[in-house]
Amino acid sequence: MDYLLTLLIFFPFIGAILAIGIKENLKAYAVVISFIELGLALLLWYSFDREADGFQFVTSLPLVVNFGISYLVGVDGISLFLIVLSALISLIGFIYLNETQETKKLILSLLCLESIMIGVFCALDMILFYIFWELSLVPMLYIIGAWGSGSRIYAAVKFFLYTFLGSMIMLIGILFLTYYYFSVSGVWTFSLLEWYSLSLIPEDLQIMLFLAFFCGLAVKVPMFPFHTWLPYAHGQAPTIGSIILAAVLLKMGTYGFVRFSLPLFPDASVALLMPVAILSLIMIVYGAMVAFAQEDMKQVVAYSSISHMGVIMIGIFALNMEGISGSVFFMLSHGIISGALFMLVGMIYERRHTKMIAEFGGIAKVMPNYAAIFGIMMMASAGLPLTMGFVGEFLSLLGFFQISPILAGVAGISIIVGAIYMLNLYRKAFYGKVINQENLKLQDLDKREWSALLPLVAIVIWLGVYPKPILTPINKGVENMLAVMYSRVVAPETKAFLGIDLELSEFLQQGESSNIENLENLENSQGEKKDSQEAIKENNATNAESLQEEGR
Repeated sequence: MDYLLTLLIFFPFIGAILAIGIKENLKAYAVVISFIELGLALLLWYSFDREADGFQFVTSLPLVVNFGISYLVGVDGISLFLIVLSALISLIGFIYLNETQETKKLILSLLCLESIMIGVFCALDMILFYIFWELSLVPMLYIIGAWGSGSRIYAAVKFFLYTFLGSMIMLIGILFLTYYYFSVSGVWTFSLLEWYSLSLIPEDLQIMLFLAFFCGLAVKVPMFPFHTWLPYAHGQAPTIGSIILAAVLLKMGTYGFVRFSLPLFPDASVALLMPVAILSLIMIVYGAMVAFAQEDMKQVVAYSSISHMGVIMIGIFALNMEGISGSVFFMLSHGIISGALFMLVGMIYERRHTKMIAEFGGIAKVMPNYAAIFGIMMMASAGLPLTMGFVGEFLSLLGFFQISPILAGVAGISIIVGAIYMLNLYRKAFYGKVINQENLKLQDLDKREWSALLPLVAIVIWLGVYPKPILTPINKGVENMLAVMYSRVVAPETKAFLGIDLELSEFLQQGESSNIENLENLENSQGEKKDSQEAIKENNATNAESLQEEGR
């Protein structure tokens, strides 16, 4: 089990290397590789200790000793399910895959991308994290540019430039923080675990470093006003590219805020909470309004992703257990639901070679199974209770309600707009009369499409009804992250905002009660020890008397 994470990271990459020599049945080979990878991810989940603190399955191997660079990986409740999500979406993507042009190169790219995505969520060394982070651009750039449609080259280059330039600014922040650690401790290290124990960073320096990390992470989310690359990327990417991009790659940005920005820069996170929250609120409102105005199915789903990612950011910067746990859960639900919606749009595009809503109408009569699955995912995206989309959305807004009831209320109203544009899309495309005669020839879902969609539908309903198996480990991971965050606060204003004095008093009370229990246990053990000693003395006296009688 010690090297399970390493196996998870590199197994798809090894599978990609071996696939170079395979000429036939390559898709079946990719499905087998991704199925084994999902099995390893589920084994990781099964072996994960839900009650343990800190990171688990930690593996460390020095790489550049003089500068403290190492191969350091580990997992906690926050990253665990993002790893499972990456493996699941990759498997579903390979099952659905129907590209006929240069299929081998596409499969190799997807297998490499799967390794890179899991590496991002496992890395605890900042250089290792940054390597995986930047490498994720290469396969996606290739997938959009080679297998996309329309202005695919423009979309691919815009995606690359935005994310690469933002990442370069984040790299400057990483290097500066490393130098600061060296100036304080005299040791070079890029270990995130060591950075968590770093002595308190001045608030002004925290703000500078927060902004440097923000540039890299916000572009990946993407946050307003760095979002303009996303509609182009989704619009021109092939279906498999849109699935991976929406389901996993966007979550790398929000994961970075939870893993790095909050615990490393707690004072800056509180100081910049409202600006970030306002940008997130603009994402929610703007994404919903623009999605409502779209005439292209895929663009509706793309802009709805921007709106939902705004809800995730709102929850993260609630800076409390409910908000952050809800955001992490919402990362998973949005990944599954948006991935399914992009897949459904791709299925109708294969049949009609158009994504324009006006070209459809009444197709629920022609494709009832397709309409039913689309309806379930549409309602889950709108946050219908008893679906997976409701749980994370509700907890995120509940957490931020404790910070600002007004902004949380505005975000909630904007989500109602999300239900409106989804219902509007469904009404126009699926109900009414079949005006276009070509729609009468459409075929309903086949076996391949059923096998890709049914697992996602089952997960959406199961975790909407019973989310505890996911929320319990997430809550533990968030609790540990908040403990690190609270321990590194400098400014009194931040302590007052976070209520750290209250937390400390509760902690001390718990400590006092545990000390009392320990004293009672110690007294009991001492009493038992005295009783045993008296019994031994009586036994020795009896033995001595018996020996004296025998001697006589």
